Amino acid sequence: MSLTPGAGNAILKENFAPWVQDLGLVVEQVGERHAVLRLPWSDRLAREGGALSGQALMAAADTSTVIALSVARGGYGPMTTVQQSTTFQRPIVGADTQVTARVTKLGRTLAFVDVTMTVDGAVAATATTVYAILG
Repeated sequence: MSLTPGAGNAILKENFAPWVQDLGLVVEQVGERHAVLRLPWSDRLAREGGALSGQALMAAADTSTVIALSVARGGYGPMTTVQQSTTFQRPIVGADTQVTARVTKLGRTLAFVDVTMTVDGAVAATATTVYAILG
């Protein structure tokens, strides 16, 4: 079974807490082992000084991981974050962020994903995530 961006957006709507949905993430593209989401700019997500908060970027990375793993597994299923490491390279101010999650290893019980967050093609942050596959 192959997932579409529309199916990815349905996963967001049906399986995530309201505060995650408030981020406004949109699944724009999916491939065999990756997903590309857009995190729209919102002043509500900015920290003091006007840059996008790290918490919003970390939540976007974590959420994009679920979509990429759902694509790689052929559908949504129970999973949970085991570890996430995020590196911030430059501030994001007043612009949408492209969040690309690529599955690097999909095992029976663990999965590993690299996430790149860019604005206008320039890397703003990266994350690596490890997920437990629960079912």
